[in-house]
Amino acid sequence: MKRGLFITFEGIDGCGKTTQLRLLGQRLRSIGRDVEETVEPGGTAIGRLIRKILLDGANSQMDARAELLLYFASRAQNVAEVIRPAMDAGRVVLCDRFTDSTLVYQGCGRGLGAELVVQLDQIACDGLRPDITVLIDIDLQTSLARAQQRNATLQSTETRIDDESAAFHGAVRDAYRALAAGEPERFVVLDGAMKIGNVARHLWEALRERV
Repeated sequence: MKRGLFITFEGIDGCGKTTQLRLLGQRLRSIGRDVEETVEPGGTAIGRLIRKILLDGANSQMDARAELLLYFASRAQNVAEVIRPAMDAGRVVLCDRFTDSTLVYQGCGRGLGAELVVQLDQIACDGLRPDITVLIDIDLQTSLARAQQRNATLQSTETRIDDESAAFHGAVRDAYRALAAGEPERFVVLDGAMKIGNVARHLWEALRERV
């Protein structure tokens, strides 16, 4: 059976990546593709428990290395339980965040460095890399405003990363842009300031020959 396709969605909080993932999933299903959607952290029962620890705003004192290890614990379970089996079955896997998020948030934002992240990725993901990564880029002010509005509307407790400083989020955005510039063959970069329908249209134009 033909190997599946692994597409990840990345970007700073509030960029709209989750919405675009769902819209792409709907479009792919409409043309007969078999699609698996998942999220990091999360995606499995174990991953959802880890997510609660990682993102709860009450856990503001979490050590950066503990944070890093928890992200990869969730990811290892997701790869083993969801992502690899779906790909082995020939499905298209759409994942909301993957190791690129850890490179920019923990490697850069927390200052832990790319080398440590790559080493843990090799253990947790066993060489699995996205075929395509969709980076939805958006300015910092819009990103933070959207994230704050979302959290207030949903009364979400998943605020620990959102509560970081503007300087932190700015460094993360810069790191994302650097990753995309370094791997233009893997990344599809879209302007998240466009209307949702326009982002979806540009994304489909970029992907339809590959999916």
